[in-house]
Amino acid sequence: MFQVSVDENFSAGHALRGYKGKCENPHGHNYKVRIILEGPGLDSIGLLFDFTQLKRVIRNIVEGVDHKYLNDQAPFDAINPSAENLAKFFYEETSRQMTAMPEGARLARVTVWETDTTSATYWI
Repeated sequence: MFQVSVDENFSAGHALRGYKGKCENPHGHNYKVRIILEGPGLDSIGLLFDFTQLKRVIRNIVEGVDHKYLNDQAPFDAINPSAENLAKFFYEETSRQMTAMPEGARLARVTVWETDTTSATYWI
């Protein structure tokens, strides 16, 4: 089995609804997102998936949240913009945009870091 990943960073603000503590107040993070693909084989030139294409997908998603107040952005205007929900959002958006996956390859997981030491991961 092979895995490839790309990382991207963005900055955004949020507030956790229903949370009792300082994170209920508006604040911001410098987030990091990692997208991991996996598959059993490589193409004819020895690639599981082209990094350039994967970077294009993640950057397209990041553009929608970078330097935004997440609570005002769909779907976070309806659900809490927690690291867990952000990881699921990036997973679903990446899945939606990945139209030409090699046979047997799949999106394995997405991890979102709010800080250098705290992260949430989503996978199916």
